[in-house]
Amino acid sequence: MSANVARRPASESSRPQLLSIGQVLAKLTPEFSDLSPSKLRFLEDRELVSPGRTPAGYRTYSSSDVDRLRFVLTVQRDHYLPLRVIKQYLDELDEGKSPVLPHAGPVTGSVKVIDSQRLTKQELLEQTGALASVLEGAITAGLIEPKRIYSEHDAVVLKSIVDASKFGLEPRHLRGMRLAVDREVGLVSQAVSASRSASKKMSKDEFRDKGRELSDILSTLRQVLTRDAINKLES
Repeated sequence: MSANVARRPASESSRPQLLSIGQVLAKLTPEFSDLSPSKLRFLEDRELVSPGRTPAGYRTYSSSDVDRLRFVLTVQRDHYLPLRVIKQYLDELDEGKSPVLPHAGPVTGSVKVIDSQRLTKQELLEQTGALASVLEGAITAGLIEPKRIYSEHDAVVLKSIVDASKFGLEPRHLRGMRLAVDREVGLVSQAVSASRSASKKMSKDEFRDKGRELSDILSTLRQVLTRDAINKLES
């Protein structure tokens, strides 16, 4: 799937066709099965989309709003980005800049959603330059799940394993990273759950977004600590 999302329209005159929440759900739920009215309101609360209002107070969405929603939902689902990162990207785009979205690169004019790749085993091996034995090793080490059709995410993981092999690392050496990720996810879940219980009730969407946000923070911390430790190594 691909879609183009224009910058936020400047005036209501650019909104010839307005849709209700129900009509928006009818358009988008075939692609995003977990989409609901509460999730649409959540994205509005996060200022990722700004629907209009009828005199009676009902929300109305333009075609540009629908494209914007499709972009947000696709990037969140396929690239695991926190909503704050997506919002910052869209805000800069609305300002006429050419921002860089992680995993997408710079975009000028409109946002083009990256097609979510679906790869056979052979296509995965050809795209990443991996041997079948490397893929099997990655599966055995728990770094990739065995599948009939693989995703873009799997391709990124396998290509990273291929690159690491240039330093003499095999998939079995990287098994500890899978365990470390599982521990970090447990830490994130515990922290976000504690935050949720200490404040207002948090929706599932908020929980996931908070988890992604904390994960970003921990990833930055881990990267800084790792580079600092490497800098201290003796030559």
